[in-house]
Amino acid sequence: MAKIDLNLQFLFNEYETLDRYKKSHELGFRFVELQHPYSIDLNILSPLLKDLGMTQVLINLDVNDDETGKMNLAINPEGVDKFKSNVEKSLRYCVELSVKVINCTPGPVIDGLEESVQYQTLIENLSYAAPLFEECGTRLLIEPINTFDQPGFFISNSKDGAKVVSDVSHRNFGLQYDVYHMQLMEGNIMNNIKKNIDIIGHFQIADVPGRLEPGKGEIGYSNIFKFIDDLGYEGFIGAEYKPENTTEEGLVWIKQYDGLEIA
Repeated sequence: MAKIDLNLQFLFNEYETLDRYKKSHELGFRFVELQHPYSIDLNILSPLLKDLGMTQVLINLDVNDDETGKMNLAINPEGVDKFKSNVEKSLRYCVELSVKVINCTPGPVIDGLEESVQYQTLIENLSYAAPLFEECGTRLLIEPINTFDQPGFFISNSKDGAKVVSDVSHRNFGLQYDVYHMQLMEGNIMNNIKKNIDIIGHFQIADVPGRLEPGKGEIGYSNIFKFIDDLGYEGFIGAEYKPENTTEEGLVWIKQYDGLEIA
């Protein structure tokens, strides 16, 4: 049975980051994700998680290119050394926080550079990182992202994401499937989930349009949750949406769906 985790990058933005953990715990949620925890001292965050009895499900690998400000370090052949350095930083966080999965986003295409070169750089970087994260029990994933919100994103559909997984070909590397992004890019959600379920290591959700709470738009989440459950998926589903009002008010959506664990 799938478990819901709260994305603290998107939710509880009315609070400082550490207070988002405390508020989630106060409301009965045990599982959380935060893409970019790196500004938080591990000596503060790790004890907080332990004191609250919470699980850090996901973080993102830092792929920000300091020179350009774009988050596409993983596809930049001139940034390989920096990518490897960031892997080492992420490994420390994964070990200390017992992170379940780490997401490496490829980011936007680099203008003026052959896409085949960018792709090969991505494969080599992920092939380097996957076994290192396996050693600390964290699964490495790649996430296709829609090109409406992020024009020019290098991997933007599940077919291309699955090809990356196949080309890396490591047991500790898989696909992060964001229903919101894939509804915008390709639709046919349940068939594409079924096609890729063996390599999917994490789901994220929001509704279309607006990236709001499930139940606010066109996606039939009741059917999708049941479908995922019937496929035997027992991992996490990250609630990564923009609350229409306050986060706490919006969390009532979870009560509409049977069988989702939050603690």
